[in-house]
Amino acid sequence: MIVALAGGVGAARMLVALSSAVPPAELTAVVNTGDDVVMHGLRISPDLDTVTYTLAGAINLETGWGLSGETWQAMAELRRLSGDRLGWFNLGDRDLGTHLYRTTRLAEGATLSEVAGELARRWDVGVRILPMSDDRVETRVTLTDGEEIGFQEYFVGRRHSVPVASVRFAGVAESRPAPGVLEAIAGAERIVICPSNPLVSIGPVLAVPGLADAVAARRPRVVAVSPIIAGRALKGPADRLLAELGHEPTVVGVARMWARWAGTLVVDEADAALAPAVEETGVRCVVAPTIMSSPAASAALGRLVAGIDLDPAPTPAPAA
Repeated sequence: MIVALAGGVGAARMLVALSSAVPPAELTAVVNTGDDVVMHGLRISPDLDTVTYTLAGAINLETGWGLSGETWQAMAELRRLSGDRLGWFNLGDRDLGTHLYRTTRLAEGATLSEVAGELARRWDVGVRILPMSDDRVETRVTLTDGEEIGFQEYFVGRRHSVPVASVRFAGVAESRPAPGVLEAIAGAERIVICPSNPLVSIGPVLAVPGLADAVAARRPRVVAVSPIIAGRALKGPADRLLAELGHEPTVVGVARMWARWAGTLVVDEADAALAPAVEETGVRCVVAPTIMSSPAASAALGRLVAGIDLDPAPTPAPAA
């Protein structure tokens, strides 16, 4: 079994790649829920939904989020009624059905992991999808002017265009891993850290008490895929956030961040020259094409990540 630690778009594409290499039933995705938000009274789980929709083949390929063939009448009406005060967080009409279902089921007493499983089955997704925790964890962003805002206000409302001073995960200290998460990690043949934002997509997952230690204990069998290629993120603000928060926005910086948890880091061919510097961090470096620009490229990356020989022991992890 492969367990993948997953954020949003990049992770969803990595899961599609892996599911072309191994049977989907042999994949478990542990998904970030720090991005979750209550909007218009509805519980919205962006990363869980992006992973589910992508694996179902229903994702909007132009945006990387939401559903294909979507309409937007509800949000258009909300903006009209509010004079554009509301509706900045755009939700498609069909997508609203997901949020209405999740909110209703949670109000009925279901857990987030139960709802995630129900939605995956409704979409006929064979991959096991687990939230990192059933408990509420909220990623909060402090800007350089001292204002603290929620992640969606930063990412969508401010279009991640404002400089950041720090990030915290409210409620994480009191949270627990969702049922099945620790067992899946302990029993996995390999663990994949997907090419997601290290700070705000994978960071919240590892911040849940018990998860960082569980992954570190399996370090020789952990393969990370760098979300940074030639110093840039393909999508989103990962490169800028890394620099703003004191990390080197390169594959070497990623290797330093993941060295406690990952024995192997896959980097793109564009960063081949940095492979020796990556290995100086104590992480084995594998160089390969990592841009999933076509189904063939995606499948090739999936086969590579699923097939890397993990028998050679990586260099011992640096002291925490």
